[in-house]
Amino acid sequence: MVFIATITLIMSISHYIKEIGRGTKGARSLSRAQACDLMGQVLDGKVSDLELGGFCIAMRFKGESAEELAGFLDATQQRLPVWPQAHKALPVVVIPSYNGSRKLANLTPLLAGLLAQQGLPVLVHGSHTEDKRLGTAEVWQQLGWTAIERPVALEPGDKVWMQTRHLLAPLDRLLQIRRQMGLRNPAHSIVKLLDPIHGSSTAQSGLVLASYTHPAYAQPMIQTLAMRTTSALLVRGTEGEAVAAPHREPVSTGVIAGEICFERSSLHSSQLASGAESSAPEQNLNTEQTARLTLDILNGQLPVPAPIAQQLEQIQALHQAMQVTDADAAASRAALQAYNRSPDCRSPDCRSPD
Repeated sequence: MVFIATITLIMSISHYIKEIGRGTKGARSLSRAQACDLMGQVLDGKVSDLELGGFCIAMRFKGESAEELAGFLDATQQRLPVWPQAHKALPVVVIPSYNGSRKLANLTPLLAGLLAQQGLPVLVHGSHTEDKRLGTAEVWQQLGWTAIERPVALEPGDKVWMQTRHLLAPLDRLLQIRRQMGLRNPAHSIVKLLDPIHGSSTAQSGLVLASYTHPAYAQPMIQTLAMRTTSALLVRGTEGEAVAAPHREPVSTGVIAGEICFERSSLHSSQLASGAESSAPEQNLNTEQTARLTLDILNGQLPVPAPIAQQLEQIQALHQAMQVTDADAAASRAALQAYNRSPDCRSPDCRSPD
């Protein structure tokens, strides 16, 4: 009996690998339910190392469909700890930070600090999977800001950092496979769309600052947000981070409960502001220099880069719209269409035609 149980365990996802591992032309996508089952077994440690490697490679070549990504997120969400509600419950801004910075300054802590200054609760979660980048955790520690090891109620103005291993240890282990294989796997997409707060209503859930690097990933991510009724600001990332680059406002899509509220094209900072406000911070800063830059901007000694100021405004507008009652939701979301900007616009005040 023990032998039979072991064989069943080892073969548990082979039928899924057979579908997704047929190459770029022959591979077939899984249904949402199948993807949920597969990821659940991976997170529960019910697959062999050989199958786990096969799964990661197959998905890297095939890429995740929107349904598969939704299923992976379903399985992950089911295993997350329940997040306690604050005394004054507001939507929590959730910032995934998994890439860090290569050349540009890591301004993810700055964005978190600016949001907290405006009274928004902020959760930043991440895991260091690359040694050659400056991660958010190092800057956060240098700043002396709060790090947590378990879910805590986040009040207005709170900002906390949480390592993925404290959020969901099996998910972190899946992320760390990159160090062994040299390739990303679905975990890297999961963490960028995950809402750890996930309350019973939109007002009690997270506003996820999601990001992508390659434009081809934008549409599947938008579709996944819709399937899971997630609220998010989806942007083209800065070296993989969800903060706007200091020299350019990124392409962005505002989503509330899975519904697109606005789509905004990219714009260079020179078209947003002039003089010192449009100048970008120095590149290749170390941890101490990045922390000092962050504090100088938060304390008003240096201006907020114009693209980040624009991003901050969009986040605040989405955050406010998430708090309205059902009766006012339609009007509130319609008002967000003021942030629409079509690709042919070359002015911050230019709007897409109705």
